[in-house]
Amino acid sequence: MAISEQRRTRVPSIKATSPLRSRPAVRRLLEPQPLTPADLSMVLLVTEEPVDRPMPTVTLADIPAVVRDCARLGVPSVKVFAECSQREATGENSCSSDSLMARAVRTAKNVEPQIAVMTETCLCSYTADGLCYLTDHNGRPDTRATIDITARQAVVHAEAGADIVGPASMVLGTVGEVRRVLDESGHDGVSVMPHIIFWSGLYDGFRRTMGAEPKSGANREFQIHPGRADQFVDTALRMEAAGADMLLLEPAQFTVDVLATLRGVTRAPLFPFSVSGEYTSMTRVEPETGKRDIRLLVELCTMLKRAGASGSITYAALDIARRLT
Repeated sequence: MAISEQRRTRVPSIKATSPLRSRPAVRRLLEPQPLTPADLSMVLLVTEEPVDRPMPTVTLADIPAVVRDCARLGVPSVKVFAECSQREATGENSCSSDSLMARAVRTAKNVEPQIAVMTETCLCSYTADGLCYLTDHNGRPDTRATIDITARQAVVHAEAGADIVGPASMVLGTVGEVRRVLDESGHDGVSVMPHIIFWSGLYDGFRRTMGAEPKSGANREFQIHPGRADQFVDTALRMEAAGADMLLLEPAQFTVDVLATLRGVTRAPLFPFSVSGEYTSMTRVEPETGKRDIRLLVELCTMLKRAGASGSITYAALDIARRLT
């Protein structure tokens, strides 16, 4: 008997009438846990006044309705970013208890205390040059000053009610200092979720919306080259060892491989962030209904869950939750 004939006899063909293909009840039985609203976190870009910018924004007055919608639809958390109109070299405005970020956190927690509030702990919306870190008199990154102000920001966010703070400058050393300062100030129950970031053009919409475009250009000083999966994983594990409770990975669609790798080597919760460029490129408004078509983002979040995500942070969380329910 020829080898090709032996193979045909050993491997039975799957017929079109197979229950695996034709019976919906069996297909449902074998399907994995589907995507649910509980797998999502809603992004809030907070501005002082209503504005027309590349990405959707909210004001303080809008936050109660949005957070109530999250609670009603089963979206368990929000990720807050806030602008600052007063910029200066030291970023000190980021540490004000009256900053827009602090007020946004208080508003969200007062309306729906059970909703987990995540914050970005960064400087790009506060510094005059739009960088995520502070610089010295020679224009070089000032690591010590950046670590110090990031930790002080975290305490302000925690005092406002934040449940999870997110060091985002990618400056190594910030995670450990944030954890130490939170613990020493009585906020040991607040979680730390640093951002691990591949540099990408997908952040441009966010940067234009929040006035966080670095004057120096690409702002890749500490972000990771998209070809360096090994460096991304190593950085994530270093941050976990320094005290991170969970890890944010961005941009989501470019981190699927490192997400799967990390899922095999850490028990820390992993949250891919589907950033502004993914929202604008993967959605469109249907002219007939005026509704946003978010099917591709549903597929992306489903894939991320399959790869090991604990949840997905996305601008379309409420739209996806409405579709799922």
